[in-house]
Amino acid sequence: MQVSRIVSENRLIDSKSFNELPPRMKEAMSDVFKQIEKETGNAIERFENAVSKVAEFHNINVTEFFDYVDKEVLEQLGEK
Repeated sequence: MQVSRIVSENRLIDSKSFNELPPRMKEAMSDVFKQIEKETGNAIERFENAVSKVAEFHNINVTEFFDYVDKEVLEQLGEK
């Protein structure tokens, strides 16, 4: 099964920003959310830990994750 199909079937986020991500980044963001669900504690720390782990696993620069999150937040706030 193709990653793009898995992501579309298990869509966690349905936004313009998410839909513009390449398939590899969509899969990575899905992994970030799965990782966050497994941990307990401070939400920001859980997110940052998940991003670090997933970025290393997928060989993606951490900055790409935070750039996406910035776009998503702006979109959700209606500022994009």
